Amino acid sequence: MLTPERHQLIIALVKEKDFVRIHELVEATGASESTIRRDLSELEEQRLLKRVHGGASVLQSKIEEPTILEKSVKREREKTAIAKYAASLVQDRDSIFIDAGTTTYQMLPYLPENIMVVTNGVDIALHLINRHIRTILLGGELKAATLSLVGRDAIKSLSQYRFDKCFLGMNGIDQSHGLTTPDPDEAYVKQLALQFSDERFVLCDSDKFSRVTFAKVSDLHGITLITDNGISQEEQQVYSRITTLKVVKA
Repeated sequence: MLTPERHQLIIALVKEKDFVRIHELVEATGASESTIRRDLSELEEQRLLKRVHGGASVLQSKIEEPTILEKSVKREREKTAIAKYAASLVQDRDSIFIDAGTTTYQMLPYLPENIMVVTNGVDIALHLINRHIRTILLGGELKAATLSLVGRDAIKSLSQYRFDKCFLGMNGIDQSHGLTTPDPDEAYVKQLALQFSDERFVLCDSDKFSRVTFAKVSDLHGITLITDNGISQEEQQVYSRITTLKVVKA
């Protein structure tokens, strides 16, 4: 395969999947790992993709945030596996915070009923009420893209509660930059949820690793990251040295 053809294939795969690992590119192109790494460097210089740990991702603005509809159709199997494991950690009579998000939403069918849930996700609250689970929906400004409530009223109401556990989604996870999300208002809600919880869980498919977005939520220390088995052994070793990492089979 000629270099221009290989570059076009790499770009197409990255656009299709958002994130592609080096071994996938080796298999797709038949090129060596060293050749693929060279290709990625050249394409990054041309601003056609972003090199990240273990592969390449689509080039996105740090403030760009996919809508809930866009996120809901990606990596469904992985999100379900992550969410089922996360829900298994919830015990009867727990008080928990569930963050607005497509992965956290997948927890809802698997939760026990005898719990108290506080959430800033409108769709999450509606589902919980249909299951007859005690639910408190925060006040605040409604974000159309994510169906989440943010702002001063959300912060004020969230500050009244304390939780056994919190379950958050995240847009970016990086060993140096920690947990990040595009919107500072959402970042602050997540920060408070972490602060007010005894146990802290972040649900993130493996594509979120080595990504950095605009607003920092937290360092990784003291967090349990729950992800799928798409994360490489090398990445598992890196993040396991920093924090608690649970890998579930998708």
